[in-house]
Order: sequence, then C-alpha cells, then structure tokens
Amino acid sequence: MRVASLILVSLGVLSAQVPNPTQSSSKALTPSETGQPMPIFRVTVVSRTTKAVNYNHRTGTTHIDFRGTELMPTARGDASVSSQLGSTKIQTHLDHMSAANQYGPEYMTFVLWAITPEGRAMNLGEVVLQGDHANLLSTTDLQSFGLIVTAEPYFAVTQPSDVVVAENFIRNDTTGTIEQVDAKYELLQRGLYVRDRSAYVPVKIDPKGPLQLAEAENALEIARLAGANKYAADTFQKAQVDLQNAEDFLNKTHDRKRSETNAREAAQMAEDARIITFRKIQDEQLANERAAAAQREADEKAKAAQAAEQAALEKQRRAQAESERQAAEQAKREAEAAAAQAAKERAAADAARAAAIEQQKLLAAQTQQARLSAEEAERARQLAEQQRLQAEQQRQQAENEKTALRERLKQQLNMILETQETARGLIVNISDVLFDFNKYTLKAEAREKMAKVSGILLAYPGLKIQLEGHTDNIGSDDYNMKLSQQRADAVRDYLTAQGVSSNSVSAVGLGKAGPVASNDTGAGRQKNRRVDMVVSGEPIGIELTPAPQQ
Repeated sequence: MRVASLILVSLGVLSAQVPNPTQSSSKALTPSETGQPMPIFRVTVVSRTTKAVNYNHRTGTTHIDFRGTELMPTARGDASVSSQLGSTKIQTHLDHMSAANQYGPEYMTFVLWAITPEGRAMNLGEVVLQGDHANLLSTTDLQSFGLIVTAEPYFAVTQPSDVVVAENFIRNDTTGTIEQVDAKYELLQRGLYVRDRSAYVPVKIDPKGPLQLAEAENALEIARLAGANKYAADTFQKAQVDLQNAEDFLNKTHDRKRSETNAREAAQMAEDARIITFRKIQDEQLANERAAAAQREADEKAKAAQAAEQAALEKQRRAQAESERQAAEQAKREAEAAAAQAAKERAAADAARAAAIEQQKLLAAQTQQARLSAEEAERARQLAEQQRLQAEQQRQQAENEKTALRERLKQQLNMILETQETARGLIVNISDVLFDFNKYTLKAEAREKMAKVSGILLAYPGLKIQLEGHTDNIGSDDYNMKLSQQRADAVRDYLTAQGVSSNSVSAVGLGKAGPVASNDTGAGRQKNRRVDMVVSGEPIGIELTPAPQQ
C-alpha cells in the first residue's frame, strides 16, 4: 500500500478577524464608487492537510477516524466506508461537537464534504447535532477522496466554508490505497456569506422548532443580501413560497415533517438563487471589464495617432527650415557671383528663381501627400473601431440568444412535463406514474410524452442530457439502486431510439439517496419515485454538473 498525504497549499489563516480580500485591497473600489455589488464569488484558497484514500471498487468495508481541528479540538469520530456497485456508502459518527453559531450568527449547522485529489468538493449531507454528537449515512459515486466537516449557514451549500472543524485520520486498520497527491481546494473565507453586518438580520433558532426552518430563513436572508431577489427573482420567489408553506405546516397544522420537507426545499432553492445570482453578476462584471478594456485600447490608439501626426508635422517643419536655409545660402553665393559679372548674375538669378519655384511646388506636393496619408490612417482607425464594436455586439447578441433559447426550451418542455431551471440546468420531472408499477417499462402515455420531448431536443443541437433515476426508501438499497438505474436507462434508450444522439445522453441510478419529499407519506414517496432529466450544454449557456448528493 502506498502511503502519502494530500497537501493543500496555504494562502490564509483560519481566523474570524481575517477580512474579505476582495474588500480589504487598497486598489479595490467600494460599492458606493462603482454602483455594483462586491464580487463575492471570488474565494481564497486556504491551507489544510489531510489524506485521501482510494477505496478500491467493491472491496468491502473499512474504517477511518475523525479528529477535530484547531477550531474544535475536542471533536472526535469515526466512519465506516463501504465500496459497493456504483457507489460508496459512508456511515459517519461524531462526538464532542459544539454549536456552529460560535463561529458567527450566520453559521447554523455542519456539513460533511468529500474532497477529491484534484481539489473538487462534494456535499455529502448535513451533520445534525443531537446534544454533542451526530450520525449521518451518505453515499457518493467517488472512489478516491478525503473527508472534512465544516460549519455552514444551511445544509444546501455548494462550496465549503473555511470553518473546518474536523477531518479524517487514517487508522492502522484502514484498508485502501493512500495515494501521494498534492492538491488544494477552494473554501469560502469567513465573512463572505455576510459582508455587511449592518444589513444582515440574524435568524433566531427556536429550540422547540425544527432546525431546518431556521436554516431556510438564513438561506433566504443570505441570498437576498447577495441580490438574488433581483438576479434570480423566480427561483428566490419559489424559495419564499416554500418557506411560507413550512411555517404554515408548523404553526397551523402542526405537521412537523411536512414543515421540515418544505424548509429543506426552501434552503436548496435559496442556494440555487444565490448561485444563479453570482453567475449573472460575474457575467455583468466581465462585460463591463471588456467594455473598459476596449475603451482603453481605443484611447491608446487615438493618442498614438495624434503623436504620429505631431511627429510628421515637426519633421515637415524641420525639412522646410533646412530647405529655406540652403536656399538662402545659395542665393547669397549667387548674389556674390553676380556682382562680378552682371550677365552671369542675371542668368544665375533666373536659374535661382526657377529652382525656387520648383522647390515650392515640390514642398506643396509633399504637404498634400502627407495630409492625404494622415486622413487615410484616420479612416483605417475608424474602420477598425467599427469592426471591434460590431464584434462586441455580436458576442452580446450570442449571450442574449442563449438566454432566450434556454427560456424557450424551458417553456416548450414545461408544456409536456414539469420543468424548472436550476443552477445545474433545466430539470424535467418524469414521474413514477409514467412507469409500470415497480418496473422500468414506459407506459404508453410516457412514450407519447417522451416522443414529444425527443422532437424538442432534436431541434436544439449540442444539448447534454443526464437522466437521474430516484426511488423512495421502500426496499433494499440494491433493489432501489437497480430499479432507478433501469428506469433511467429505459428513458435514455427511448430518447436515442427517437433520434437523440447517444453521445449526448447519459443515465445514472441514484436509488433512494436524493428524495425531494418526505418518505413518511404516500404522496411524498410517489414524488421521490421519479427520473430527473437534467438538460444543459453550451447552446443554453449552462455546463453539465454532477447530481448533488443529499
């Protein structure tokens, strides 16, 4: 077995007093100077050291320990890692944990993350404290990874904060391949979730109420401060509706489970709105930076043209002065010679006069030629500027066309099956009622709907389609994983049979790991039995991302 450590390069110190680097720079402009939001999507790479284990495919179960960091030195724990067909199951137990809000009022919970050797972080689920301990069962499609626990404002975050409270520790009996790798992963520095403390309203946690409700309120407040109500209004409004439903279930019908389900959905919607907001703000900033760079380039070209024109005029003045000086000397010599001989003087005078006339004509022709050259250079500069502006307009038009194309595709798909836009792309819900009971065979109604969906997808070349099968929690893990994979495969096979390129369609079964509703009710379980079609790709301006782990 090869033993090594995964080293993350140090660029910062874990301290609550460390300022946001995008705010503290002496060269950075404040929001009042620019009128634009701070670029909060920029992060600082923070140093941490841990070890990554390659849990070789289907090699059984092994164990690994957890130790607290300097932020929570008393924390201890362990995890049972089982590599199975298609996924790796992780049973985590943590002890001697303390509340997350000790690191700031915006921190409410803890999240378990898997870190790949390349530095990619995957959210494995929320670590909910019960007293000073917690248990979590999670799955991942990763094979080589390290494990860390961070404090977060809510469970649905997509990037870990730098409040790392625990990390995995290799035991003597840990089996697997411990690879020598150098990697660094990006952490959100403390303070980036809430930059303006005066605008942030801390959420009070009701000790009798569900923690998920407080997390959802916190997620909406953080998304609002980021500008989601402006840049992702539809998604932000859906999060508000889910939060209101969660409060109504708790306060009016005292249905705690449905309240928790709606609260979790509200937090996830708020995180999607925050990510969409960051993407749009970044697009605006990139556009502004390109426009500023183009203006600077135009100004520099204008200055260069003006300098060239001044140099040409100066050269012309020097040439004219030199010519006049030489003419004067020639006239003097001719005058002295003419004093000695009158006849020769008249001839010399006539010759000098003729030479002067020719010289003036030549100078006039040179001046005219210089003026024409300057005008031609100015026309060439103006033409280049017009071409640059046209290219920028074409690029902006292409971006607008992608946005319009994505909205049109969403409306067309929504007329057939329920479709919503998320940070991962357009998600089309293929519900359980479109399959035979406990089977993966598409019903006639499903084939009719999928035929219409295929026709729409064929009209948009270049799309990427990822089919994700889900089940409820009834039955064994192997059965649900197999059924979810078969249903995803059945939809994929039907799409490719209708002419959709097999290279653009992938299918994965996630079993019962990704519920969107409570499995405690029949209606909730029916919602969880589904196939999600995630539509992304360059034509609609969204890159394909892996399915989030619950």
